[in-house]
Amino acid sequence: MSTDLEQFYEIFFEESSELLADMEKCLLRLDVNSPYVEDLNAIFRAAHSIKGGAGTFGFADMTEMTHMLETLLDKLRKGELEVRSEMVDAFLRAGDVIKVQLAGHRGEEQIDPAVAAAVCEELKENLFVNLKQLGILEDLTPANVIDLCKLKLTTNKSEEDIWETLAFVVDPATLKIVVDTSDRIKATAVVDEDEFPMANMLPTPGYGFFPEVPAAPKNIDDAESNWNPAQQKSLGNGKNEAHTTSNKISSKANTVTASIGETSSIRVSIEKVDQMINLVGELVITQAMLAQTASQFDPVVFEKLYSGLNQLERNTRDLQESVMSIRMMPISFVFSRYPRVVRDLASKLNKLVELKTVGENTELDKGLIEKIADPLTHLVRNSLDHGIEIPEKRIAAGKPAQGTITLRAFHQGGSIVIEVNDDGAGLNRGKILAKARERGLPVHDGMTDQEVWLLIFEAGFSTAEAVTDVSGRGVGMDVVKRNIQGMGGRIDIESASGVGTRISIRLPLTLAILDGLSVAVGGQMFIVPLNYIIESLQPTAADIKTIVGHGRVVQVRDEYLPVIALHEIFNLRPNVTAVHEGILVILEAEGHKAALFVDDLVGQHQVVIKSLESNYRRVQGVSEQRLWGWKSCVNS
Repeated sequence: MSTDLEQFYEIFFEESSELLADMEKCLLRLDVNSPYVEDLNAIFRAAHSIKGGAGTFGFADMTEMTHMLETLLDKLRKGELEVRSEMVDAFLRAGDVIKVQLAGHRGEEQIDPAVAAAVCEELKENLFVNLKQLGILEDLTPANVIDLCKLKLTTNKSEEDIWETLAFVVDPATLKIVVDTSDRIKATAVVDEDEFPMANMLPTPGYGFFPEVPAAPKNIDDAESNWNPAQQKSLGNGKNEAHTTSNKISSKANTVTASIGETSSIRVSIEKVDQMINLVGELVITQAMLAQTASQFDPVVFEKLYSGLNQLERNTRDLQESVMSIRMMPISFVFSRYPRVVRDLASKLNKLVELKTVGENTELDKGLIEKIADPLTHLVRNSLDHGIEIPEKRIAAGKPAQGTITLRAFHQGGSIVIEVNDDGAGLNRGKILAKARERGLPVHDGMTDQEVWLLIFEAGFSTAEAVTDVSGRGVGMDVVKRNIQGMGGRIDIESASGVGTRISIRLPLTLAILDGLSVAVGGQMFIVPLNYIIESLQPTAADIKTIVGHGRVVQVRDEYLPVIALHEIFNLRPNVTAVHEGILVILEAEGHKAALFVDDLVGQHQVVIKSLESNYRRVQGVSEQRLWGWKSCVNS
C-alpha cells in the first residue's frame, strides 16, 4: 500500500470512529416518545457517510450494515416508522458491530460473523415490524442470500390494508402484487443493488392486481418520488398516516445544532504536536538558564539585559501556553462513553440509573485523556454495581426509584479534579473491616473512615457476596489506584451510609510541563511539584518533638507529621541544622502527609519533564525519591 493511500485509509478510520461516537451519543439522548428530528437526521448522515467511505475502500461488511441502518433511519426521519426503544437498542448493537468491523480493517480485532448476522436479523425484524400487526409473518429468506428478503404473511386484511402497510416498509415502486390460483396474494418487491429490501409476500386470503413495476430508485432520496401511478389511490391513506406519524416527531426550532457536521479544523499527527511541545520545553529550559546566569549581574548596569530577559520570559510562557493548549482536550471525550456503559449495565442489573455530567468542557492533556478512560470506567461500573440500590430498596429507604451517578470535572489550582458521585447506599464500614480482618490485613476499630475506605484499594479486596461477570473477583480498584498514581495523581473517597459515595481523582493538567517550587539545601536546588504541596511554614522550637526510635515530628495545628530532612536523604551539608531555623514544606501524597525540612524557599518555576537516563545517565536511587515530588528530574 502506498504512503498516500495509507493516509487516506487513516483519515477514513479516524472520521468513522468520530461519526460512530457521535451517532451513539445521539441515539442515547433520543426520546422515543418525541424524537428530535435533527437527532434523527444526524444519525442518518453519520450512517450515510460511513457507508460512502466504506464503499469507496471496498469494505463490503461495513457497507452492508450501514446500508441497512441508513434505510431504517431514513424511514424514521421521514415519519414512515415510529421510533421504539427496541429499535434504538438494535441501532446501538449495529454501531458496536461497525466499530469492530472498522477495527478489523485496521488490522486489529475481527468481528464474529455470527454476531454480525444476528444484528442484521434484528434490523430486518425492526424493518418489518408493521407487517406483524397484519397477521402471521414468516421469514423465508435463504441463509446464503443477503440482497433478497422473502416473507410469508398470513392475514385476513384487505388488499388496501396490505398496500398501506407495505408503503411504510419498502418503496411501493419496487412491489408487484398478483393473485395466484389459490386465491393468495403474492407481493413481490424488485430493487437494484442500491436499495434494500426485496420481499415475497404470500398473505391469505385477500385480493390483488398486476401494476407495472417501475424502474427502481437510484438512491433513498429519490425513492419517495417514484410512486407507481396505478398505486396512488390505494396508497392514499398510507400517505396520510405517514403525515400523522411525522407530526409526532418533535419539530423544535433550530435551537440545537446537529452534533455531526463540518468543523473548521485540521488534522495534525500527535507526533508533530509532541515535537513542537518538546522544542518549547527546550526553550523554557534555555530561558531559565539565561535568567539564572543574569541574576549574577548588576541589574543597574545591565538594565537592558534584564528588560529583554523579562520580555523573553513573558513571550516564552505565552508560547508555551498556546502550544500546550493544542494537546488539551475537553474531558467530554471521556465522559461521552459512559451513557452507553450506564445504560447497558443498569439494564443487566435491573436498576434505574440516570447519568449526569458536569464540566464536560474542562480540558486535560491528551495523554491523560487516553489514560484516565479505563480507571473512570471501572469507577462508574463500581458505583452502579455496589453503590446504587435496586428500585425496591431505594423506595423502601425513602429514595426515588431511579438512582443518579454524576461525573464532574473542574480545575483547582494546577490540577484537574474528576469526581464520581452516586446517591446509593454508601460504603459499609463494618463490612469492610470484617473483610479486611478475614484477609489478615492490619486493621483496628480506631481507624478513621478515610483509612477504612482506602482498604478497598487493596489488591484482591472485594465485599461482593457473589462472583458475577460484573464484580466480585477483587480486581480493579487496586489497578485504578496504581494507574492514577502512575499519572502523578491521587484518589480520595468520601462516603456516608444511606447517602452515597464520592470518589475524587486529582491529576496534573499535563504530563509534559508542571509548576514546581524550588527549594535550597546547602549548595543544591530541588524542585517540588506544586500539586503535592499543602503549605510551607517556619516552625517554632516548641512545635518539634522527638520520638525515640522514630525521629522527629512537627505539630501542625492538630496533627503530628514526620519530619523528613532533605540533607540527610542526599547526604548534603545544609546551611541550617536546627529544624526551627529552616523551612518545612508540608506535602501530601497517597493520603499521607509529611514535612520536608529544607534550608530555604527559592521561588516558583515551570519544570519540563524529561527522561534523566536518555538525557544524562542512569542515577542510582533517584527514581525511589518520586514520592517527594522530584518527578521532574527522574525518568518519567
